[in-house]
Amino acid sequence: MAGIELKVARRPVSGVLLFDKAKGYSSNQALQQVKRAFRAEKTGHTGTLDPLASGLLPLMFGEATKFAADLIEADKTYQTTVRLGYSSSTGDAEGEIVRFDGRDLSTISRADVLAVCVRFLGNVDQTPPMYSALKKDGKPLYEYARQGIEIDRLARTIHVHDLDVIEFVHTEDAALLTFSVTCSKGTYVRTLGEDIARALGTAGYLTDLRRTNIGGLSTQNALTLEQINALGGDFTALDAALKPVDSLLTSLGRIELNNEFARRFLHGQRLPLNANTAIPGRVRVYGETPEQDVNDTPQGMAFKFLGTGILETDGKNALLRPDRLIQVNL
Repeated sequence: MAGIELKVARRPVSGVLLFDKAKGYSSNQALQQVKRAFRAEKTGHTGTLDPLASGLLPLMFGEATKFAADLIEADKTYQTTVRLGYSSSTGDAEGEIVRFDGRDLSTISRADVLAVCVRFLGNVDQTPPMYSALKKDGKPLYEYARQGIEIDRLARTIHVHDLDVIEFVHTEDAALLTFSVTCSKGTYVRTLGEDIARALGTAGYLTDLRRTNIGGLSTQNALTLEQINALGGDFTALDAALKPVDSLLTSLGRIELNNEFARRFLHGQRLPLNANTAIPGRVRVYGETPEQDVNDTPQGMAFKFLGTGILETDGKNALLRPDRLIQVNL
């Protein structure tokens, strides 16, 4: 009947999609497009990328959404290009671009750039930019910035693990610095680019930003929206592209439980373990389960991911308590 919109059936999909976001649309727009392609019931993303930026955007499906926050804490790697000799009101190409009357760019050598970049390794105090989603009195700073209001911001300590100069070239009226950086959460690469430019005696703004890694995840096997759409509703192929839920937690220690303990763990019980089982703290927990072939013939034992737990120990005894569990059949 005309005017009636049919409701699309959603599927209970679980896993992690390594998505390679292109420029020009937001992280949420990317999520909604991929969600439609998978017809997934429950989705989420972590590590937001601005429309200007491209690169790795992990998308969570089903049970994986329970662990999206874990990637927020992970180190991230970016590749970016900074145009020297000009400033931007937003720190990137979307702002008002103004020529900066500072150091003669022709006097800046690659050796100068390398010497300056070394100074930004390790712990660095960084003042968040006005064009950011940080909030003041419940209002994002970028809203104040659009009104021409400057808000005092406290500097925060970030950590830069690696900063490698990929290319430094002079152009007719500027210079372009391309570098990769691996940094802690809370790092504003736009601000880092501006600070490096300032240390060189000039100004600069980001013309390109691409995220290549988050924790142990990378763009190496990531799919673009075009690749996903090309599968044309082939859910078998789409689901095969998903990584398991525990791929988000590779930095955590691992504990394996026998079938009895696994069932007790899933029922929320605390379990006494050997004190030498793993390093105390948050851990990945796996449960023993029978492994069968396509003919349902027993093939030994395998281990299924059950969720995360907290391991406490006094050096002699250990106790494992449930932290965040997923729905699983043993």
